[in-house]
Amino acid sequence: MLKRTLPIGATTGKIATRIGVAALTRLAFNGADLGAIWNDLLASVQGEPGNAAAVMDMSVVAQLMGNPKAGSELQDGALAIERLYRSPPTSEHPRLRLLVLAGATDIGGNIPVEFLTANSDIDVVTLYIVPGAPLPAPLPDHDIALVALGNSDHMIETLEEMEDIVPAWPRQVLNDPSRIFSLERDRFYTAMQDIPGVVIPKTVRISRPTLEGLARGHHALKTLLSDAEFPIIVRPVNSHAGHGLEKVDDASGIETYLAQNPEQEFFISRFVDYSSEGDLFRKYRVVFIDGRAFACHMAIAQEWKVWYLNADMGANPGKRAEEALFMQTFDETFALRHDAAFKEITARIGLDYFGIDCAETKDGKLLLFEGETAMIVHDMDPAEIYPYKVPQMRKLFSAFVDMLYRRAKAGQAEAA
Repeated sequence: MLKRTLPIGATTGKIATRIGVAALTRLAFNGADLGAIWNDLLASVQGEPGNAAAVMDMSVVAQLMGNPKAGSELQDGALAIERLYRSPPTSEHPRLRLLVLAGATDIGGNIPVEFLTANSDIDVVTLYIVPGAPLPAPLPDHDIALVALGNSDHMIETLEEMEDIVPAWPRQVLNDPSRIFSLERDRFYTAMQDIPGVVIPKTVRISRPTLEGLARGHHALKTLLSDAEFPIIVRPVNSHAGHGLEKVDDASGIETYLAQNPEQEFFISRFVDYSSEGDLFRKYRVVFIDGRAFACHMAIAQEWKVWYLNADMGANPGKRAEEALFMQTFDETFALRHDAAFKEITARIGLDYFGIDCAETKDGKLLLFEGETAMIVHDMDPAEIYPYKVPQMRKLFSAFVDMLYRRAKAGQAEAA
């Protein structure tokens, strides 16, 4: 029996519908005038100062326009007014109600639920969990809940709060928050490092003074990274999308790196040359939904530091043809080769939904870079350039929606 110590029922007022992260991101991706959207939202707020949904949308627009500080401040202001927001409906007659438990972080810090449920018959309401702030009473009625927050240092308190409240949640909850902590890079290494068929470089979190000591010869590299020699990979803690990520060839290069990166904590790991055919680097994103692996994208570049945006896939038909083949044959090739590793990874992570960025080593093993719940998953790439992505992303989105229905039904049966 599920615990029922948190009351649910009709909310005291109508939950405001925002434009939402997915819709605004699509507009930005397609070249919409974000300045005009900002002005419209601002006018709405000026006409209705308590319009928290418009302020939340302004927070998203500010981030899309490259102003994360303003985005954070606007989000804090909105959450001081209201912590429940409805996503734009995708069906006139929704058949399942999903309550998303999110953190007050940037637009890439939570699972992209609005993309995953696009064109479904699911009603999505997001509740932002703020440490120390009471939950709405009663909670809005829902069929299933999902912890959407990713793992980062500045969200530890929020994850801990979620960890405290989820055991008493009145409905089935997906993605146990206590499991999300294991996705931090150094803990992810510890959890994955002895899986057969998997290669994951040892990752260590070190302070700036320790990294300075390595640069000046006060520390031997082997005392910090037992499996490493130069070159090594250095990146700031909590960085994403390649920010501050560099390969350092020797101790002297660390001083140059530190002069350009003011952060106080870093992750270091050994460099693995994962180049393959044509001396190109191939990096894959794989999403796991209820234990099953789905191809999300494949990025191909001449440089080791590759993510999809810098791979220039849209300008290269050959790269796109290879990505298309990867997606179309994923279940029979890549996923089959690494089936045993995938099963062990999902068992050890223990989350209902998460993703990995990975590659293959020169001897065919699965090379793990990172695991995360909040990895970007979308269907915005133009179909005329990426026709193979449309069926693949529909397959992935359908699997996510099917999981919600299946697990909600199981939760209802358990509670009966």
